[in-house]
Amino acid sequence: MENVLSGMRPTGKLHLGNLYGAVSNWTRLVSEGYNCYFFVADLHALTTGLSKVSEISQNTIEMVRDWLTFGIDPSKSTIFIQSEIPAHSELTLLLSMITPLGWLLRNPTYKEQIENLKDNSINTFGFLGYPVLMSSDILLYDASYVPVGADQLPHLEIARWISRRFNHLFNKNILKEPKPLLAPVSKILGTDGRKMSKSYNNAIYLSDSDEITEKKIKKSYTDPQRKRRDDPGRPEICPIFALHRIFTDKNKTSEISTVCRTADIGCVECKKILISNLNNTLAEYRAKRMEIGKNEILDMLHDGTKNAKIKANETLDRVRTAVFGQSSFFKS
Repeated sequence: MENVLSGMRPTGKLHLGNLYGAVSNWTRLVSEGYNCYFFVADLHALTTGLSKVSEISQNTIEMVRDWLTFGIDPSKSTIFIQSEIPAHSELTLLLSMITPLGWLLRNPTYKEQIENLKDNSINTFGFLGYPVLMSSDILLYDASYVPVGADQLPHLEIARWISRRFNHLFNKNILKEPKPLLAPVSKILGTDGRKMSKSYNNAIYLSDSDEITEKKIKKSYTDPQRKRRDDPGRPEICPIFALHRIFTDKNKTSEISTVCRTADIGCVECKKILISNLNNTLAEYRAKRMEIGKNEILDMLHDGTKNAKIKANETLDRVRTAVFGQSSFFKS
């Protein structure tokens, strides 16, 4: 059985983009028989979120609650907290000793964020070394595959380089070289027509009530070409129609596409159909979410972290033996 690893930074409750992108892909991988490790990437959260460290604990609970609600089964996968396993930090330090600085400086994601964020708080060793920490996360669990989006491929490629370099330097096949598993992308746009994102304040959350969801959909952007009711629409660029593809049955979606193009349906009516379908679909999840208590989540995370730590320490022992000749100077 091949191992798969993936994680999320604890930024709080998940929106539809998270759920129908990453989490739906996770449930599929579990059902296909992969040995999956899913983790709360709270150390990664520190690289850009030092001003919000007080929120990490509660955000972890809310995020994992959404995972469980949406079908991540802790009896069929290992769910854990990154910072509770010291091997992540130790392996990151050891791998940083063999990682050329140029690999990190040339990372396109690093260059892009330094240019765009203009934030002094990211001019840190931790932010620059983000790919080394990500490499440790992957390599500790002998992950054969890592589900990623195209924008994360440069980070995964660095993990592959690091594993090869380590194995070459120590003349042993210690670290498993991971492969990308490009995740199927569910294109979910936010209420303003941009990619759905918490930072854009354009997201619809699983935890939103029917009333809040209705309010957000009513205010959502549609096709900018449709300035009047009788203007023909272009459903392929409309954020509302993108949601119809997920929450409305196929026949009705096809019908909406046709009548939108001929202006036989207006945006107000189109939104009403979506609101009904969206709330009906999410009703079961929202009810289930309310039933999952904090103590249940903490117990599950405790067990998952305990199990993940065993695997992580096995890998770290191999690495320490390769580097120092033994896993510990004081091991009996």
